[in-house]
Amino acid sequence: MNPVKLKRRFADVGALQVHYREGGTGGATPLVMIHASPGASRQVAPLAALLANGRRVVAPDTAGNGDSDALPDPTPAIPDLAAHAHAAIDKIVDGKIDLYGSHTGASIAMEIALTAPDKVRRLVIDGMGLYAADEQSDVLRNYAREIAPDLEGTHLLKVWHFCRDQYLFWPYYNRTAEGRLPNGLPDAEEFHDFVVEVLKAMRTYHRSYRAAFRHPKRDRLVKLNLPVLVLTSPSDMLDSYAAEVASLIPGAQRASTPRWGAPDFHAATAATIAEFLDRQ
Repeated sequence: MNPVKLKRRFADVGALQVHYREGGTGGATPLVMIHASPGASRQVAPLAALLANGRRVVAPDTAGNGDSDALPDPTPAIPDLAAHAHAAIDKIVDGKIDLYGSHTGASIAMEIALTAPDKVRRLVIDGMGLYAADEQSDVLRNYAREIAPDLEGTHLLKVWHFCRDQYLFWPYYNRTAEGRLPNGLPDAEEFHDFVVEVLKAMRTYHRSYRAAFRHPKRDRLVKLNLPVLVLTSPSDMLDSYAAEVASLIPGAQRASTPRWGAPDFHAATAATIAEFLDRQ
């Protein structure tokens, strides 16, 4: 697969604007890719550019992330974010779609698939956390803290270290040997792009994060009634939940991708997703 150049656009959804990336043409069902938190569609752009061979690919920034406006409710739930994303998708793409979601984006994509079964043909879940009650309380209390600008610039360091430590520890604030992840950091260019996207939405990024942590995923996964691929990398901090995620979805398929940073990571991941989407 050769990467397709993606273009950046905006769609109006009521009084709010949604920023998205898109590219590709062809006869395959259009694919909508919903990114993880924190960050924006920039983080799925390398995969989107590869998958846009033979299909149209659209990757929106979720509400309150990247360059998309936040919802007016300061404590949205996943169904609120999903309804807004669905409205944006309807503005951008006619007819049926395939959906890909990563982490928070997986919860949003799952909810769209449940509430709009006539719209969604196939679903890819790339990482989803199924937290025990104590884990859920801990991450809600500590993970997605609010960060405000200050004249000393400490918010810049807070965001930088928050983003950096997500690659190194799970949860990122468990900076101990026990919490250490086997991953290294991405290259400086990729990491800079990630930090910039989080800085853009620093005031509101935590809203979608907290919505995902609160969402009753186990109750919703069992209701899915379409072809689903559960995908994770062994580098993903949520990889340990993937087997349970797949077991809860009737007929789900399970696949693993290379480690993050591997030379073939994007190409192999795109090939796995394309094979699932194109299967008759």
